[in-house]
Amino acid sequence: MKNPMLEALSQLLEKLLLISNFKLFSSGTPGEDKAKNSYYEISSFLRGDVLEVPRTHLTHYGIYLGDNRVAHMMPDILLALTKDKGRTQKVVSNKRLILGVIGRIASIRVDTVEDFAYGADILVNHLDKSLKKKALLNEEVAQRAEKLLGITPYSLLWNNCEHFVTYCRFGTSISPQADKFCENVKIIIRDERSVLASAVLGLASIVCLGLASYTTLPAIFIPFFLWMAG
Repeated sequence: MKNPMLEALSQLLEKLLLISNFKLFSSGTPGEDKAKNSYYEISSFLRGDVLEVPRTHLTHYGIYLGDNRVAHMMPDILLALTKDKGRTQKVVSNKRLILGVIGRIASIRVDTVEDFAYGADILVNHLDKSLKKKALLNEEVAQRAEKLLGITPYSLLWNNCEHFVTYCRFGTSISPQADKFCENVKIIIRDERSVLASAVLGLASIVCLGLASYTTLPAIFIPFFLWMAG
């Protein structure tokens, strides 16, 4: 049985991560982005390679399957609204992606290298060096990715594109990006100024909105929990 407090905290952290990386989802159209860089050395990619696309704050990952095909995890709210593959197979727009993150639904799908990269530069197997882990054989990596194709629950902290790729490539599902975010949150929580700031905001909400349960309880418990955690 899940702990309600831990689940609520997890969801709060995910929303903070989404907000902190909101610039990742630019308002431009796919066509506008691709115009910047529409050519990739596909012949240099090997089946089972990890392709990485650095963004403003995050890196998007995928597994190259050969023949200009990339398997990658993409949040998509449309998956919860229709089973029409003709619609869901189209390139995921920014609105579909953001709502998919909030709705915690995604799919491990196959797109062309161009659609996957969205006009950005591509790094190949950079995770091998940064994680200092021994990769599985490329064919096994690709087969693992192919077996996972389809709809999957999504979580910025516990099940994102990096978890998918590291599981396929190394046999272990991890996300250094999510871990780094959690470490930053810990630093903020342990800072005594966070307790003071939350107390001041709590008092301000009571003054502005009046004395009610939805203002008083957070004003008391949030600073208390931050103080205890610190």
